[in-house]
Amino acid sequence: MKLIRNGNEFILKNGGETILEYSKDRPMIYTGRGKEDVDMYRGNYKIEDYVTTRRPLSVTDARETQEGLILNLEDEIVLTLKLSGDCAELFFEPKNPEINRFWLRVNADDNEKCYGCGEQMSYFNLRGRHFPLWTSEPGVGRDKTTYVTWRSDVENKAGGDYYNTNYPQPTFVSTKHYYLHVNSTAYADFDFRNPDFHELQVWEVPASVRIEAAPDFIGLLEKESAFFGRQPELPEWVYNGLIIGVQGGDERSFSLLEKTISHGIKVSALWCQDWCGKRVTSFGKRLQWDWQYHREMYPELPKRIEKLHERGIKFLGYINPYLVNDGELYRRGKEKGVFAAKADGSDYLVDFGEFYCGVVDFTNPAAYEWFKDEVVKKHSLDIGIDGWMADFGEYLPTDDLVLYSGESPMKEHNHWPVLWAKCNYDALKETGRLGDVLYFMRAGGTGSQKYCTLLWAGDQSVDFSIHDGLATVICAALSAGMSGCGLSHSDIGGYTSLFGNTRTKELFLRWAEMAAFTPVMRTHEGNRPDENFQYYDDTDCMERLARMVDIYTMMAPYMKKLVAENAERGIPVQRPLFLHYENDKKSYDIQYEYMLGPDMLVAPVYLAGQIQWEVYLPEGSWIHLWTGEEYEKGSHTVPAGLGDTPVFYKKDSQYVLLFADIRRKHGK
Repeated sequence: MKLIRNGNEFILKNGGETILEYSKDRPMIYTGRGKEDVDMYRGNYKIEDYVTTRRPLSVTDARETQEGLILNLEDEIVLTLKLSGDCAELFFEPKNPEINRFWLRVNADDNEKCYGCGEQMSYFNLRGRHFPLWTSEPGVGRDKTTYVTWRSDVENKAGGDYYNTNYPQPTFVSTKHYYLHVNSTAYADFDFRNPDFHELQVWEVPASVRIEAAPDFIGLLEKESAFFGRQPELPEWVYNGLIIGVQGGDERSFSLLEKTISHGIKVSALWCQDWCGKRVTSFGKRLQWDWQYHREMYPELPKRIEKLHERGIKFLGYINPYLVNDGELYRRGKEKGVFAAKADGSDYLVDFGEFYCGVVDFTNPAAYEWFKDEVVKKHSLDIGIDGWMADFGEYLPTDDLVLYSGESPMKEHNHWPVLWAKCNYDALKETGRLGDVLYFMRAGGTGSQKYCTLLWAGDQSVDFSIHDGLATVICAALSAGMSGCGLSHSDIGGYTSLFGNTRTKELFLRWAEMAAFTPVMRTHEGNRPDENFQYYDDTDCMERLARMVDIYTMMAPYMKKLVAENAERGIPVQRPLFLHYENDKKSYDIQYEYMLGPDMLVAPVYLAGQIQWEVYLPEGSWIHLWTGEEYEKGSHTVPAGLGDTPVFYKKDSQYVLLFADIRRKHGK
């Protein structure tokens, strides 16, 4: 990084690229005031803003320091800019307490592309759009032109849009070889629509902005992940096979496990999300949010788990950071005073869809410890549970909520998923189970990288829709990886089934074909199991699934290396093509193919009814995993019927014998 000063003006450059410019003609910082209107309905937010003032700030005084500059911005903000090698940090000291809107302009050009902003599911390249950054339900459909989205909006305010995500983060990576992170948990909106600048809006003066550069993208992600913290390695047992998601009580769940195994499907774990009991609503089959095993549905569950362990099979459950107000743990928590309150002192109860829950106040150290010890340790780890879906985290209300810390819920809202992740992480670390127990999360924010053992892409619709179906989990994994979170997976077959939209056998199999080339394979019955296709109802499907699971287990030596690399260096398992082919201009616009490590390219079939698929291959010689045919750089149309999702590996890969073994056993 290089700083060029001219009086009260300056330019920050990385190599030959201008990143920041502060001059009379190009003011970099704007401040003002605004009044927001925030409406939440079951985790879906409608947020509007009325800006009352906005003005550019000029530099009224500047002085150099050994590390950089100190700028006085009209006595509104003191900006301290510090340089250290390839890193520039901007620290902001607000002098006017009335300021609650802040805009930073970052130089841009027409050729630049940007990625990240957490987990984005519709668009990998952020240029040309703006992205409100607020953790929420992502919406059902997420495309205002579709019937499902329209119905969801009309009936539940839940249709969503392209930018809605469980995991937003005020961080982006530029093709100018830098990442920029805004140190704030307040509502933000990163606008990449202007050809000359990116305008980053934050609903407070942020504590700081960090800009760090590197010569290449691999090095850049190493630096970014070192700053945020890195995910630990996955437990060894995940590579043993499929995590099957079934429910319905002891007899049904365990019998489906045996049926699955009897059809040759390797199983690493049985996941029963209704281990805690079920609650049926208009949305579908949901859970009893009282996080202890249900004595009627799962009698003697600890003994059942012991028997599974003897067979090398793990057992997973489900928890989230809310407690239903008619449950036993809510009563115990209320006695301990662990819940966030309303202004009048009563517990704040959140509507989760025909039932109400208290919000465990993680800003209260006593409440944090109680939940960690009582729920995560005592009722999960202590009975032998090997992992869980650590669900939700997006629902912290912002209206009449009072937190123990005194922090504004508008600022704490985006931080809540990180506290939730840390609660799980601390429980494992304190019990010595980190690296053995697996929990997976959909909600996230700045800091999730260190505390989330595995991302899950959330509640996709059970279809091939571009904005809410199979395709979205590819984009989600790539964008999360560019945000420093490199381990991701998804519900095979999707989850949400509404308004006549139901899962087909084809969708399930296409999803499984992709999942075999991700860090973890896991099924889910969905919100309406009885209305949707389930793999265990179809012998042909089970045979096909057994093949993909076997491929996944055969990939273990390669996958373990990639997972270790993510833990050690912060390089994601699923990678955009340009991470390894920086000089390939076409690779920067590809969001539905990915590199699985440096040696394998996966091009999932994400549309229905396909027997052929167009694939782009970068520089080098590539071997088709299923046929052994050799291909060179360029676009190719290849066979892509069921079971033939295009996968290629580099001819000179050190894992060529492993990949050839897979072809000999499962190729065409």
